[in-house]
Amino acid sequence: MADKIVLAYSGGLDTSACVVWLKDKFGYDVVAMAADVGQAGEFGSIQDRASYAGAIEAQVVDCKEEFARDYLVPALRANALYEGKYPLVSALSRPVIVKHMVDTARKVGAVAVAHGCTGKGNDQVRFEVSTGALAPDLDIVAPVRSWNMTREQCIEYLSDKGITFEVTKKSPYSIDDNLWGRAIECGILEDPWLTPPDDVYELTKITATNPSEITISFEEGIPVALDGQAMGLVELIEKLGAHVGSYGFGRLDMVENRRVGIKSREVYECPASLALIYAHQDLEAITLERDLHHEKMNLEHRYSELIYDGLWFSPLRESLDSFMESASKRVTGDVRLRCDTPGKSIDGSRSPGKVYVAGRRSPYSLYSHELATYGDADTFRHQDSEGFVKIWGLGLKTWAQQAGEEPNR
Repeated sequence: MADKIVLAYSGGLDTSACVVWLKDKFGYDVVAMAADVGQAGEFGSIQDRASYAGAIEAQVVDCKEEFARDYLVPALRANALYEGKYPLVSALSRPVIVKHMVDTARKVGAVAVAHGCTGKGNDQVRFEVSTGALAPDLDIVAPVRSWNMTREQCIEYLSDKGITFEVTKKSPYSIDDNLWGRAIECGILEDPWLTPPDDVYELTKITATNPSEITISFEEGIPVALDGQAMGLVELIEKLGAHVGSYGFGRLDMVENRRVGIKSREVYECPASLALIYAHQDLEAITLERDLHHEKMNLEHRYSELIYDGLWFSPLRESLDSFMESASKRVTGDVRLRCDTPGKSIDGSRSPGKVYVAGRRSPYSLYSHELATYGDADTFRHQDSEGFVKIWGLGLKTWAQQAGEEPNR
């Protein structure tokens, strides 16, 4: 009886070739597992393709609710942006995929797991480090990293095994998408000097013609309603993304530092995630005490790095989550976003519109009009500041005075 291996399966050419390669080279019985994290595509056809390639079993696991609740919410509470820009679209989906890949391996009695990542990217790190954290006893096989086949060679390889793999016209881009956004690379985007063409965009196609406002309500840092209408996380993310995305909001074009040491030009569409993070940051500004707020901002950078580097299941990330959850206890209230219509860019095409915070309120707001105003309602005791300023600057003043004197011999 052949050993079983669970393959993280996407339905594409590479992972279909992985099914055949794992059987041919190692004699594994392959169980293909696809995780639905909100990406585009028909999962019924994915199962058919896996079976056709020779998988003894093909599963689709609906992870959308779990992904939103257990991965996106913690990332949102931490305002997770890698290098201050990227909302960690792909990086956040990998740990939940690995979790279910390992769960499937346990259920079917597999001795190993496999993925279709290359040796150049970040995902190999995320898949393998996460697997090692959850199931150190399982072997890990990375076919694409080993075989060095081109796309054309993959098609020929399948054909030689008697499998005709119908391939549609290849997009010039490599795309990964889920509830949190869409990552696009390759093709013309590999030249960091060139402007991304309009055909790379799906989530931020400009269709809005009138300005609008939309209000996001949060409870303890979790978005719970849009314009006063309560809804689940998945629905809220999808509706908010569709709304702000119609203004062209959520586009990122950046050169980032991959974990393997390569600088890579990446284009992202993140309408919902960026809108939620910006709104959440703004709500924190009026609800968090100053030192807590400043220390949280320091930790957010580290939290983002852990996700990007494949360390979701690390004890440090879990400990930081405890801090983020505690810090969010009073991050409750409403944030009003204003969406302005697109304009014209220098080449005559429509440039993206603007989405920005226009107002915020909270029952836990630390903003006091009586303390902040310079008007008649001012209750701040200005005379108290004289002694405070003198004591605050005393150390620096003493330093300066000593520096101006000749040292005692």
